[in-house]
Amino acid sequence: MQSLFQILMLILDVIWFIIIAHVIMSWLINFQVLNLRQPLVAQIWDGLSRLLEPAYSAIRRILPPMGGLDLAPLVALIGVYAIRIILANNAGVFYGY
Repeated sequence: MQSLFQILMLILDVIWFIIIAHVIMSWLINFQVLNLRQPLVAQIWDGLSRLLEPAYSAIRRILPPMGGLDLAPLVALIGVYAIRIILANNAGVFYGY
């Protein structure tokens, strides 16, 4: 069971990294540091968007409109961190204590 706990924590770490990469990339695109006409940038952006858009759209349905401010990534990061805290506090279940 310890390995299951570690795998779950690894998956949450990967999700955290993907969300952070998506947020940073969106800033770089909006500030015109990155250009979506470059094929590699467009592919990475499309891949990250396809991964995260289902979660973001579910969060956006719950959140009220914020006038152009998208808080879905922040809520997703808080959710991932909350799940990590819950798993860490219940680690005894996985370790058999």
